Amino acid sequence: MTATVLTARALLLDMDGTLVNSDAVVERIWRRWSERHGLDGDEVMKVVHGRQGHASMAVLLPDRPVKQNLADNARMLAEETADVEGVVEVPGAAAFLASLQGLPHALVTSADVALSTVRMAAARLPLPAVRVTAESVGASKPDPEGFLKGAAELGIAPADCLVFEDSGAGIAAGRAAGMRVVGVGARARVHGPDVVVRDLTEVRVEAVADGSMRVTVSGS
Repeated sequence: MTATVLTARALLLDMDGTLVNSDAVVERIWRRWSERHGLDGDEVMKVVHGRQGHASMAVLLPDRPVKQNLADNARMLAEETADVEGVVEVPGAAAFLASLQGLPHALVTSADVALSTVRMAAARLPLPAVRVTAESVGASKPDPEGFLKGAAELGIAPADCLVFEDSGAGIAAGRAAGMRVVGVGARARVHGPDVVVRDLTEVRVEAVADGSMRVTVSGS
């Protein structure tokens, strides 16, 4: 296993699949939705990771009115927020977040405020002070808006930001924002991030005297 050293001035962190393993809930909710709409659950699961729910619905049911997708999404968000069974931290997430205290970083998630708060609490992880949630943006990942907004709120140029993501939509969003991307987990590998780690135990962050961060990843 080789180590890669990256330098950044801010880290932008996805939540689901990156900090929090919520796959069990996502599978339950979306497979039920698939059955209701007569869709293949396996095919649906290839689409939904990383996107806001209504954006996934627009891909899966392209002829359905936006208003109906938004209403359906609101119901599903309520279901997801009420269901935290099996929600745990991605290995190394707590130590990783602890290492970022006092350093510029933000949560950039397709979840809304309620869902992100509940899931981070279920995984016993602290919420970063700067958070970009579904309510904060007009376009879902793979649009870069969320990551660009996170960079702007931290006052850091996009090129100096390092994204941590697990999904194809999220990795595409980071790239479209002009940022380098660390892929987290097996799902990330096929989407071409700059480097991939199995989980966050393979990441070490150190502050540098000039105000930047040295990020050492022992992935591939």
